Amino acid sequence: VQPIAQGLVDKLNEQDGLYTLLLRGLKDGKATELKEIISSVSRGINPYTQWDKYLACAENPDIEFVISNTTEAGIAYDKNDSLDKKPPVSYPGKLTAYLYHRFTHFDGDPAKGMVIIPCELIDRNGDNLKKVILQLSDDWNLPEAFKKWVKEHNTFLNTLVDRVVTGYPKDEINNILDKLGYEDSLVDTGEIFHLWVIEGPKELSERLPFTKVGLNVLWTDDMTPYRTRKVRILNGAHTSSVPAAFLYGLETVGEMMDHQVLGKYVRQVIYDEIIPSIDLDKDMLTEFADSVVERFQNPYIKHYLISILLNSSSKFKTRVLPSIIEYQQLHNKLPERLTFSLAALIAVYKDGKVEGSDMKAYREKGEFIMKDDLWALEFFEETWKDFDGSQKASKKVAETVLANSKIWGQDLNKVDGLTDKVADYLYEIANNGIKATIEKQV
Repeated sequence: VQPIAQGLVDKLNEQDGLYTLLLRGLKDGKATELKEIISSVSRGINPYTQWDKYLACAENPDIEFVISNTTEAGIAYDKNDSLDKKPPVSYPGKLTAYLYHRFTHFDGDPAKGMVIIPCELIDRNGDNLKKVILQLSDDWNLPEAFKKWVKEHNTFLNTLVDRVVTGYPKDEINNILDKLGYEDSLVDTGEIFHLWVIEGPKELSERLPFTKVGLNVLWTDDMTPYRTRKVRILNGAHTSSVPAAFLYGLETVGEMMDHQVLGKYVRQVIYDEIIPSIDLDKDMLTEFADSVVERFQNPYIKHYLISILLNSSSKFKTRVLPSIIEYQQLHNKLPERLTFSLAALIAVYKDGKVEGSDMKAYREKGEFIMKDDLWALEFFEETWKDFDGSQKASKKVAETVLANSKIWGQDLNKVDGLTDKVADYLYEIANNGIKATIEKQV
């Protein structure tokens, strides 16, 4: 089912639901490419032109599962959404309409409840989707019996999906089609690594036997350790390494991993500081970290550092800051490289000037455009405005930034030793340059 008005359902139907999937990356250190024609899609429905056909699916007793991936923005409450709209604007609105149609068609039969498995990358995605559906049910004055049916006879699962999907390879499509020997308007590409963690009853794993066909799907009664592992190691390694690598003059993750200095720095951040900050099984963490390093080296994916820098301050709060604080709690000292990464992030905004909704900033390699929340850009511009390169000015910048609870959710000046350490790194970066400063780290 196409989630938005502009989509690819027409093309999918023209190709009888068939498309080619190319999975590419390093496997055991070797560049590997896997090809498969996906043939599991029976048809595509565009609810914007085929609303009746969409609702007709709700009348099919054999349809038991709803699996969605409408991006992080998809599971959102829209107070202006309406059941009178055909379709409702939001994904939760469309699903509420679907479930209500099913409820009325089967007279509220408890056995006709659905298993709903969202894949959107937000925390507790199933819980949040259920919450929005119940809110819309209130807004739309749907019967109490329906809301009771949603709560008691539909299962909303929380999940964590981990795979980089790079999509349609427009820059290399001609070469790919020549190799395939046939036309395909919907070629899709992604990395080989995949992980799907589903928090739910074990008996569902028999109804959805993904593991029996070799897929890396984990059923668990608590997905928290897996989310912590992904956010802190995969996302945290990106967020903590990229500011320094970008200021150094590098452009992509692959370039960073292959670099003599930065490649070593990334690995030290992961194995020497992030993993020791997490109070979970170290073998599980190390195994995942090994896969992350291999994925970062994927020669088929060009992941630009400037895109990872997008909204860095908010990302740092959730992905890196917990590792700094918990490392100190566990080891009674600050992690040197992660603390340096905080200083490098602050340094990215140095000399920046807000223009419109973006910031024109500078590194040794030249000018670049920094994108973040406008209030954050304006805050950093104001904070750096009177910087004169002195130790005193470095301390003032550090104190001001770390005190901003809107960014960090707390006053980081209260973290023992953090202000002085960040100030020292800011002073070194400003006076000795990023290259000399980071080379001391490794």
